[in-house]
Amino acid sequence: MTDIIDDLAWRDLIAQSTDLGDLRALLAEGPVTLYCGFDPTAPSLHLGNLLQILVLRRFQLAGHKPIGLVGGATGLIGDPSGKSAERGLNSEETVAAWVERIHGQVSRLLEFHDGPNGAFMVSNLDWTGPMSAIEFLRDVGKHFPVNRMLARETVKSRLDTTGMSYTEFSYVLLQSMDFLELFRRYGCRLQTGGSDQWGNLTAGVELIRRVESGTAHALTTPLLTKADGTKFGKTAGGETYWLDPELTSPYAFYQFWFNADDRDVEKYLKVFSFRSREEIEDLVKQGAERPAARIPQRALAEEVTTLVHGADECASAIAASRALFGQGELRELDERTLRAALAEVPRAELAAGEPLPSVADLLASSGLCKSKSEARRAIAQGGAYVNNAKVESEDAVPSPDDLLHGRFLVLRRGKRNIGGVEVARG
Repeated sequence: MTDIIDDLAWRDLIAQSTDLGDLRALLAEGPVTLYCGFDPTAPSLHLGNLLQILVLRRFQLAGHKPIGLVGGATGLIGDPSGKSAERGLNSEETVAAWVERIHGQVSRLLEFHDGPNGAFMVSNLDWTGPMSAIEFLRDVGKHFPVNRMLARETVKSRLDTTGMSYTEFSYVLLQSMDFLELFRRYGCRLQTGGSDQWGNLTAGVELIRRVESGTAHALTTPLLTKADGTKFGKTAGGETYWLDPELTSPYAFYQFWFNADDRDVEKYLKVFSFRSREEIEDLVKQGAERPAARIPQRALAEEVTTLVHGADECASAIAASRALFGQGELRELDERTLRAALAEVPRAELAAGEPLPSVADLLASSGLCKSKSEARRAIAQGGAYVNNAKVESEDAVPSPDDLLHGRFLVLRRGKRNIGGVEVARG
């Protein structure tokens, strides 16, 4: 059986552990059941959640049995960890719908079967929902000293600033009860999560010890950061990269990885790729020798996009990326992929039925050129393209026949500056 602890350590995926030596010994004895929880606080999981799912996948590939827990109950409350203010509460109907969507996302990334390492999904609403308040207070609440809960960093920081409701104060009890319930039902001995979850994870370990006199473990991963100081998993405008293709297109998802900073790509390969140490070191070496070729970024983008969205969507994203820069046929791209690609670049929007302006006007209105005169100079110098065809005249006007799918034009200035035009539907 693969030594998963050594692999996680090399990939810099271990931040904290209750007892790494004991955990290593437990994992060496045979398949261990472990879990990670995902609260439905949005209609989709994001890249931070992907890291945690892939940790479960690594344990599964090493022969262990992962459980993906969806917080049908805890999602109704919201985890205060890392939050500076109280969350808004979502309706039961909304949370239930999000539970189903998240269930599907997790299930696509783990292998579900009846074998000793077959994954499965649960919702904590199954055991929390039927429980009365009195049962919860007697069976769970009595094991949590208030002074210890008040000493938690999350609680202290909130009490010193915006305050905290009893609802969020009680979140740690619910998550701890999840670990206890999975320990009882499935012999679950390990919970994983991000380093911001350390207090919640260890509270569950302590509850198992107090109630069942059992031994369990907690393991967290470090907070992932970017070399340029911006937050991992966010666009330049602060928008989140989601796993749902309707919220973040496979093209945008692919481009996130392809555009990874050279200083970050080795870290990303370790965390999100399933390539071996030797393969990753070779990719990083190739990247250092030929940085313009973006060899490690390309490998990373293809692997992770295929993992999350499938081979066909990855192929479409690659085809769109190549076609935008004149290395493929734009008319072969389907409308959804083309629209997603152009959503990532500066573009001009035209009303339905509006006559097409000149190329110079479009270059200026899209933002590829600062002014119409600058656009005319770019055309005169041979550096302007419409649908990858060089524009020969400063007064050129696109034809309606040039519109891809009857709606789009791809503009390019020079080799790398891409823009677009979108005509609204009539």
